[in-house]
Amino acid sequence: MTLKIKVYSDYVCPFCFLAEKPLEEAIKGKDVEVEWMPYELRPYPNETLKPEGDYLQNTWKQSVYPMAEQMGIQIVLPKVSPQPYTYLAFEGYQYAKEKGKGNEYNDRMLRAFFQEEQDIGSIDVLTKLAGEIGLDQTEYREVLETGKYKAVHQKALKQAYNEADITAVPTFVIGDAKAAGVQSKETLEQLIKDEIGRQKPDFPEGMACGVDGC
Repeated sequence: MTLKIKVYSDYVCPFCFLAEKPLEEAIKGKDVEVEWMPYELRPYPNETLKPEGDYLQNTWKQSVYPMAEQMGIQIVLPKVSPQPYTYLAFEGYQYAKEKGKGNEYNDRMLRAFFQEEQDIGSIDVLTKLAGEIGLDQTEYREVLETGKYKAVHQKALKQAYNEADITAVPTFVIGDAKAAGVQSKETLEQLIKDEIGRQKPDFPEGMACGVDGC
């Protein structure tokens, strides 16, 4: 049975970007299915953060950059100010997921923001990025301009905020287990191993007798 892993994240969360690498390493060779789930840290009309402000400057110097260096991941504090709202990018994610490119789209958004400093709140930028992973740009732009997936995205947010009770990102939901924050490859592997073990039935199924005995 395939193990389901859900990763709740926001495209302006640097730790969500850093969480990708250990997850990719942990799931290699395993029968798992990863689905990235939307979570807006500062939904409109709440004010988003400014990279020149003390909060982001201190957080990046004290936590983000040291962790990224330790993990060998290139990352920068984007100069986009104020930081973009992510609802449009997430509406586009719902479209990409429907086209079978959800995880690829998610990775492209994170890299575009945290390595290339692109404004992922801009429809023009989002459309260009969607085209880079093989999505139809005309159709994608129309989806965002008409709000075709707005209700789908809002439903996903409601699930994250209320039903799944997610309070921080990244949060990993691996089977029935939940772990918040960036996790090491080893921790993720153990969580996956534990959950796969729980999925195996305790009853000794398959025991039978044949013509030559039991």
